[in-house]
Amino acid sequence: MFPTLGLFQRIPCPERSSCKRPNCIFSHDPNTVQPPAVRIPVDSPLPSASPSTSTPSSSNTATPVRMPPTAPSKVVTKRPIDSTVSSVASGSGGVTRSTDEPPKKLQRVGTLQKPVAIPTATTTSSGVPILRVNAAQSQVPIPVRQASAMMKTLYDHFVVLYEHILPHNPTVAAEHTLKQEEEVYKSATKTTYRNAVLTSVAALKRRPKPDSMSHPSVGSQGDIVKREEDKKKLEALRLAPSHLKPYILTLEQMNAFGYITEIPLGEGGSRPSEEGGIQKCERCRQQFQVKRKEGADECRYHWGKKYTTKKDGERRRIWTCCSKADDDPGTCTTGPHVFYESDPENLHRRHAFSHTRPAASHGKDTALDIVALDCEMIYSTGGMRVARVSVVDSAGKEIYDEFVRMDDGVEVIDLNTRFSGITEEDYAAAVLPLASIRTSLDAFINEETIIIGHALENDLKTLRMIHHRCVDTAIMFPHRAGPPYRRSLRDLVKEHLGKTIQTGGGTTGHSSVEDSIATLDLVRWHVLNGPKPKPKPPPVPLAPAPEATTVTTASTSNLSLDIGW
Repeated sequence: MFPTLGLFQRIPCPERSSCKRPNCIFSHDPNTVQPPAVRIPVDSPLPSASPSTSTPSSSNTATPVRMPPTAPSKVVTKRPIDSTVSSVASGSGGVTRSTDEPPKKLQRVGTLQKPVAIPTATTTSSGVPILRVNAAQSQVPIPVRQASAMMKTLYDHFVVLYEHILPHNPTVAAEHTLKQEEEVYKSATKTTYRNAVLTSVAALKRRPKPDSMSHPSVGSQGDIVKREEDKKKLEALRLAPSHLKPYILTLEQMNAFGYITEIPLGEGGSRPSEEGGIQKCERCRQQFQVKRKEGADECRYHWGKKYTTKKDGERRRIWTCCSKADDDPGTCTTGPHVFYESDPENLHRRHAFSHTRPAASHGKDTALDIVALDCEMIYSTGGMRVARVSVVDSAGKEIYDEFVRMDDGVEVIDLNTRFSGITEEDYAAAVLPLASIRTSLDAFINEETIIIGHALENDLKTLRMIHHRCVDTAIMFPHRAGPPYRRSLRDLVKEHLGKTIQTGGGTTGHSSVEDSIATLDLVRWHVLNGPKPKPKPPPVPLAPAPEATTVTTASTSNLSLDIGW
C-alpha cells in the first residue's frame, strides 16, 4: 500500500459515525469545520430524449454541483448540437460512440458536371457585348472569353454580316454574338476555345449577307443548323388528308369561332355599296357619311393596338404605333373614314355567299385534297373587301395568286397598304372581279378539299365562301388566355419555326403568299411535334336549310356554281 499524504484530513468524513473504513482518508474529529462551498458557474444541462432512454453514468462521472440559493450565478446556455449515436455490439469488439463533433472535412455532394456560365446582353459604348457571368463557374477564364481578340472579333463580323438589317434591328449583332460565344464555350475546352472561336469567325465570313430577319443567314451557327434540320423534316412531310382529319373543325367549333356555315337569309347582292349612307368609322368610332376615296372626310386615329405596361408603379395603356399613352391627347395617323361589317346578313347583301362546289361524280376531278389559303383586304364603299387571293398546295408550291377588282358600283376608300401590302400599281393591274376569282378557285377547291388558314373565317367571309372542311392554326395554337384572344401568325411562326415574316415594319404590308406558306408549315410542325388532338364526336346531321335567294349578274350566269357575292 502507498502511504497517504493527508490531503483530506481537514475535510470531515461524509459518512461520519457510520464510516466503516479502517483507514479513512477523511477526518473524524468532531471539531473539524466543513470548508466553504466553491461557487462554480456551470452550463445548463442539455435536454435528454426521455428519462427512460437515458443510460446511467459511469462511476467516474462527477456529481453536478448545486448552487446555493443565496448566491445565484450567471448561467451560460449553449446551443445544443444535433448528434447521432452509432453503436457496435460490444461482443464484436465495438464501442458506443457519440458523434457530437462536426465533420472533420467538408465533402462535395451531387453529380459532377461542367459548370455553365451563361452571358447576359450587356454591351459597351461601341456595341461589343460584355459577359456577365460568375468567374468561378467558367471553365475558360473570363478575361480570355472577353478578350478583344475573341468577343470583339465575333461582334465585328456579325456587324459586317448584318449591315443591311442592323438599321431596323440594332441589337441583333450583340445578341447573336453572345449566343455564338455561348455555343463555342459549351462545345470547346480550355485549350481548344480560341481555335473554336476562330473557326466560328471563318464560318461567318462564308455566309451571304441577309436582307431581312427571315433570311437563312440570320442567327448563330446552332440556330442555322437547327433551322436546316427542322426545314428538312418539314419538307419531307407531305401532308395527306389522314394527317389533317383530327384537326378539321366541327360545325359546332366553326359556329363558336365566327364561321358562317350556311347561306344567310335575304337577297344576296341587293346592296353592294353603302355610298352616301351613314356608318360608324372602324378607326375613330365616329359616325360618318360613306364617300369614295377622293371625297372622303379626314379621320385621325392610331393604327396600332393598345397594350398594358407598368411605369413608376403605375399601369398604363400604350399604343404600339406611336408609344403614346391611351389618355394622351392627339393621334399619330390621318386617313379617310372606313367601316367594317361582320353581320352575316349585311355581308350577304353586299355580295352573296355560296357553298364551294360539289365533287365531280363522274370523271376525274381537278380539285386538290389540301390547300393553304390567305387573303388581303382593303376598305371600300361596300365595307372591307378582298383585294388579293393566294393559294399554295400541300407541298407549299404557289398555285394561285391574283389581285381582285371591286364589283361594279363599289369604289375603293383606302387600300390599307400598311397591312394589305397592296399599292395603287397593284390594284391598277387587277382585272378579275370576285365572281371570276371564285370561278378560278373552283378549279382546285371543291367541298371535299381541306382548306388551311390562320383565322380562316375572315378569309372565307371576304371570299363569301361557305366551306365545312377547315383547319385553322389560330385554333390549333390557342392563346393561353383562351378565346376570344388569338395569337398572331407572326408570333407563332417566330416561336415554332424560327422565322420572321411580315417584316415590312408597317410600310410594305403583308404578303398573302408568304402567309399561306407559313400557315402550312405551322400545320406540318404541329403534326410532327404538337400534342395529338382529342378524338371528336361523330357529326350531327343538320336539318335542310331554306333555299337562299341569289342575284344573277352579268358575270355570274352559271347559278349551279353560285359563285357570286
